[in-house]
Amino acid sequence: MVHVLGVLLPDLQYARHALTTFYGVGNRTAHRLCARLQIHDRQKVRDLTATQITELASFLASPSTAPPLRRMPLASSGYKPPPASTPIETLRNQVLKDSFPGRPDSLKSLKIEAEARRVVRENIAHQRMIGSYVGKRHAMGLPVRGQNTQSNAKTAKKLNRVNRFG
Repeated sequence: MVHVLGVLLPDLQYARHALTTFYGVGNRTAHRLCARLQIHDRQKVRDLTATQITELASFLASPSTAPPLRRMPLASSGYKPPPASTPIETLRNQVLKDSFPGRPDSLKSLKIEAEARRVVRENIAHQRMIGSYVGKRHAMGLPVRGQNTQSNAKTAKKLNRVNRFG
């Protein structure tokens, strides 16, 4: 079992599926994380290398400070590679010059675990503060999104009786 940022990732699960154990990471975000960190879809957590685990932990710890992704242009049909005697530094500089930033990275604003819970809590508190219908339903512990309250909210009504009428 691998611990990443205090979350236990099961060894026998695929890495892509195991990433969804983080609060705030769904299937789509897990897929994007695997693509960004070059983790294969069918790779299990126990098969991850120490480098991949370290990259995952460092990216999830602070996604906003991660280096931007660069997109490499495809070679044209008339491309001729440089001679083998070309210095490696010249080749690196050429690659950096030819690459261009891609689309805005949606993973830069990723919030997981405590940050995501705090955002949700703040949104609910804001709804309650402005007195919206949604905020009132949250305050009473009733379903918020239009569900039937006659049959499926009885448990919430019983458990929240003190909070609603106190």
